[in-house]
Amino acid sequence: MPELLDVEGFRRFAERHVAGRAIRSVHVLDRELVRNRSARSLQSALAGQRFGTARRHGKWLILPAGEAELLMHFGMTGALAWAPNDADRHRHDRLVVVFDGGELRYNNMRRFGGVWLARDADERELVTGSLGPDAATLGPEKFAALLDARRGGIKAALMDQHLIAGLGNLMSDEILWRARVHPEASVGSLTPHRRQKIYHELRAVIGESSRYGRVPHGRRWLTRMRDDRDASCPRCGSRLSRARVAGRTACWCPRCQRL
Repeated sequence: MPELLDVEGFRRFAERHVAGRAIRSVHVLDRELVRNRSARSLQSALAGQRFGTARRHGKWLILPAGEAELLMHFGMTGALAWAPNDADRHRHDRLVVVFDGGELRYNNMRRFGGVWLARDADERELVTGSLGPDAATLGPEKFAALLDARRGGIKAALMDQHLIAGLGNLMSDEILWRARVHPEASVGSLTPHRRQKIYHELRAVIGESSRYGRVPHGRRWLTRMRDDRDASCPRCGSRLSRARVAGRTACWCPRCQRL
């Protein structure tokens, strides 16, 4: 599932290709993925407008266009592509925004996520829900305060978009593995030192990954090993454990991350 880093990559992609461009037309190829407007209403609102500076909050991409904003969520398999106007369309293209000299295509194989139109900040919040601060701009004092007010497990806390926006299954596992904290450890059991360590690793994972637009599959990264059922910990060599935690399949080292 696209997380903060993936969507930041999409933001940069959109900024490079469409910021300042006039929208010639909009083609809705899958009406069900336009979530809060009719296809005709979306087309009418966007055609003739220019996209402004692309923004991101958590896992949401926000593309200002005139008096409105086009909101994109990428679900499990969503992505953006740029193509010439005469290029064949992919069977999973769901929305195509046409400009002179090219097209921005929203592609989504499994059809989770979608696109929304928001007329103001209130309508945007109705769509996205009340999001917490973005993980990429979160300061240490705010992070500490958020955890102070939280109960339950630490992985669930990191993935709660209302608490901290942008982190998902891969990034939370990577952060906790680096911090040597078990994903089911209760927030209340964590000492100030361990909370500071989690914050430090959160910043490190985002910082080191940002140039790739995703969590990289480096030799010293848990992410490289997590899809191998017989994988071992990149740090100590112990066999990795997996279980459902906070509704997702968590991956951790039982030796490095003791509960």
